[in-house]
Order: sequence, then structure tokens, then C-alpha cells
Amino acid sequence: MSQAELAASYAALILADDGVDVTADKLQTIIKAAKVEDVEPIWTTLFAKALEGKDIKDLLLNVGSGGGAAAAPGGAAAGGAAGGDAPAEEKKEEKEEEKEESDEDMGFGLFD
Repeated sequence: MSQAELAASYAALILADDGVDVTADKLQTIIKAAKVEDVEPIWTTLFAKALEGKDIKDLLLNVGSGGGAAAAPGGAAAGGAAGGDAPAEEKKEEKEEEKEESDEDMGFGLFD
């Protein structure tokens, strides 16, 4: 990260910690008060627009929790709760995968 990006990030964190809305002007004010030089206004504008309407504290608390990973355990739990239906579903999926054509079935291969 460049010095400008770090300065804008820290300024946004300071504003979020104080419960103040993140705007480009407020970010620029904090950066100037910290005597950080050579921060172009584009950085504060980008950070303000990116964080507009978002709860920065919530973003920090959920850094490691990926959105896509949560769906897999939920589906497995639902399948386990259904009882004997889970093995039947697995067999269906295996049959569907077998139906897909391979290159060998089409009459040509990688080295033909």
C-alpha cells in the first residue's frame, strides 16, 4: 500500500471509531491534521465512496468470514436432518456427472 492509501485507511478508521460519517472532506481534514503530505484528493474521494453507507466496524469484525463458505455447511445440515434422503441425492448427482460426455466419446482426444 502507498502512503496515501494507508493515510486514508487510518483516517477512515478514526472516523468510524468516533461514529462519524466518512466523507472525503473529513478524511482530508484528518490527513492534513496528521501532517501526511502528498495525499491526492482522489484517494479520499475513493475511500469515501467505497465506504458510503457501510458499517466499517462490521466490516472489520467479519473480515475472515467468507460469504460463499457459509452455504455449504447449511446444506449439509439440512441433508443430515432429512434422514435417508441424503444418500439418494448423492446417487442422483453421481449419475448426472456420468452422463456428461468426455473427449473420448466424441471421437477425438488430446493427441489425435
